[in-house]
Amino acid sequence: MENRIKEFREKKSFSQGKLADICQVSRQTINAIENNKYDPSLQLAFDIARSLDVSMEELFMSQKGGKRNG
Repeated sequence: MENRIKEFREKKSFSQGKLADICQVSRQTINAIENNKYDPSLQLAFDIARSLDVSMEELFMSQKGGKRNG
């Protein structure tokens, strides 16, 4: 599953560390998720989306069909 975490994180001027602190995970976890090396739990995915003020649909997209809207 691909994600747009880095894009939305940078729009809010959050470092990986700040987002990690907000979501109560390590910076390495955020880095791994951003680089598609780790799929977050559903709870963490919701926490990230809420922290970045975006919907889950905006933040994550399946690799099937891989098209982005907008």
